[in-house]
Amino acid sequence: MHIFIDNKSGVPIYDQIYTQIKNHIISGELQADTALPSIRCLAKDLRISVITTKRAYDELEKEGFIYTVAAKGCFVAPKNVEWLREESLKKIEAHIQEIARLAASCGLSRQEIADMVSVYMEEL
Repeated sequence: MHIFIDNKSGVPIYDQIYTQIKNHIISGELQADTALPSIRCLAKDLRISVITTKRAYDELEKEGFIYTVAAKGCFVAPKNVEWLREESLKKIEAHIQEIARLAASCGLSRQEIADMVSVYMEEL
């Protein structure tokens, strides 16, 4: 697992770690019950504060992506398929809102939007 920290992005470091580990889990790169680097080890590798790394791991645990075993470390939690589906639905809804806004500004009808979506769905 590789984590890249971009100090110029404006995104908090803990959030960058959280997002990248979450994406590794969702993509299947990190399988259920895989051990994650210890908080101290990851902090040392990334040359950041242990507190920052702990905050990222705490967020991942709160969201159900990882779990902690005392004296053993943090591990990837089994995927919650329903939760992942809900996350995808939220993203789709955000994109649909943007599509609706852009379509209204261009004067597109519902049917024209539906036709466009149908074309893209056929390509999948």
